[in-house]
Amino acid sequence: MAKPRQIFACKACGAVQTKWMGKCPDCGAWDALEAERIEPKAKVDPRGSTLAAWSAAASDQEGPDPALSHAAPADVPLAARAPARLIGDIASDAVLRRIPTGISELDRVLGGGIVPGSAILLGGDPGIGKSTILLQAAASLARTGTRVLYVSSEESAEQVKLRASRLGATAQSDLFLLAETSLARIIEQAARVLGECPPDRPPVLVIDSVQMIYKADLDAFPGSLTQLRRCAAELAYFAKASGVTVILVGHVTKDGVLAGPRLLEHLVDAVLYFEGDRYHAHRIVRAVKNRFGTTLELGLFEMTGAGLREAPEGAGLAALPEASTTRSGSVVCPVLTGSRCLLVELQALTATGFPGATKRKSSGLDPNRLAMLIAVLEQHAGLRLADRDVFASSVGGVRVAEPASDLALLLAIAGAQLRRGVPAGTVAIGEVGLGGEVRGVSQVEQRVQEARRLGFRRAIVPISPTLRTAADPRTHLGQAGRRTEMDLIGVRTIQQAIEELQPCPQPTVTTRSRSEAAGDVAQRSRSSNSSS
Repeated sequence: MAKPRQIFACKACGAVQTKWMGKCPDCGAWDALEAERIEPKAKVDPRGSTLAAWSAAASDQEGPDPALSHAAPADVPLAARAPARLIGDIASDAVLRRIPTGISELDRVLGGGIVPGSAILLGGDPGIGKSTILLQAAASLARTGTRVLYVSSEESAEQVKLRASRLGATAQSDLFLLAETSLARIIEQAARVLGECPPDRPPVLVIDSVQMIYKADLDAFPGSLTQLRRCAAELAYFAKASGVTVILVGHVTKDGVLAGPRLLEHLVDAVLYFEGDRYHAHRIVRAVKNRFGTTLELGLFEMTGAGLREAPEGAGLAALPEASTTRSGSVVCPVLTGSRCLLVELQALTATGFPGATKRKSSGLDPNRLAMLIAVLEQHAGLRLADRDVFASSVGGVRVAEPASDLALLLAIAGAQLRRGVPAGTVAIGEVGLGGEVRGVSQVEQRVQEARRLGFRRAIVPISPTLRTAADPRTHLGQAGRRTEMDLIGVRTIQQAIEELQPCPQPTVTTRSRSEAAGDVAQRSRSSNSSS
């Protein structure tokens, strides 16, 4: 028999080397090569043990047969062996079935619900709420009759029970809990719990998290490159072969990306990121990969004492138009994310800096875009920002990347420098070019309609034939004779947009003379002496 050989894979880029080296020759990462054993058996299915464990437990056996641990694909009953067919002979009228999770914001990101037999990977910062949202989704699925097995590899069963009690998820008869880290044991219990589900009710398996799952026949610790790659591959293969939807929780690195090899994201069908600041209430679920839907949608949540609450209107992202006043350095912009329009408040601040060492810091915005807008303001608006520190951020934790927010960010920077601001109840839409012109953007009418629905009454937009019905750019939005009571202010250049900024009201500060302050101190002293 051929002997097993050892290779060294880089956990940073996935490159394979024949010997260990301190530095990966492909990506240059230090101490990134990890050992991995390869069994040179071409006729052996490397995932046969997983399917054998499922078949044995589903048949009410005592456990998986050791003889099947290296079974060939022909010996595994669940392995699909469909012959090759012409692509034209494959039926195209099949409707993709989805199972709603009961959380509309999560279903929106997934494209309408989870697909049976799919593998979903959810990542996020520690303490952001990954386990909370999955436990809420598992309880919601169990209420509809879908059997769910929640596997916790990081917490004990008692800890998960306390969280479930707080979320009100303990009275579900179809929600099962398992605290285990062995992959073989997880598959065995999944077969016993989920193997009897009817075809019209595909079950769901949740693993929190995949970094702690290990395979006993691999000579590596849990969370290593070898264990993570092998366990994730077997779970993805298990989902396709058995029809069970597998949801995995993944850790992230300090850079905010999923830990482990990039292969982990290629194996699954959907990759979701749970974003937000753990010290603020708002959370965002964003899809960066979805084989069954779009990646443009995002879900909005708010963390409360009773778990995550859906926030479909994006409350708190933008300032209320009726309650706010004219403020310098603050402009609201309607941002499109998929089929949803969010009104995000963009803020900017300028401060005295040192020439040659000025700061350009941004939070939730593209720093390259910020640097470009500062250069446009200096060149075409006459603002001196070379010796000023500029800080910009988006309120609510939403990452804004589309060019339609250029005009709002530019007005926020100019207003912060000039101590001026847009009038209350005003939004700004438009892309800024290097020549100082304001360019049109897509779906302006949808953005304006959403701003009007939320209480805004004025919009600074690029001049366009579809939005201007008279020579005066200050007109109502006219489409098919419809009036919206929205005052549109058309601009062609950034100079025209900056002219719309108004002086901000100065706060009233009461100044007192030194003699008046000394008299008050003496009066308080005489009062205390008389009382004593």
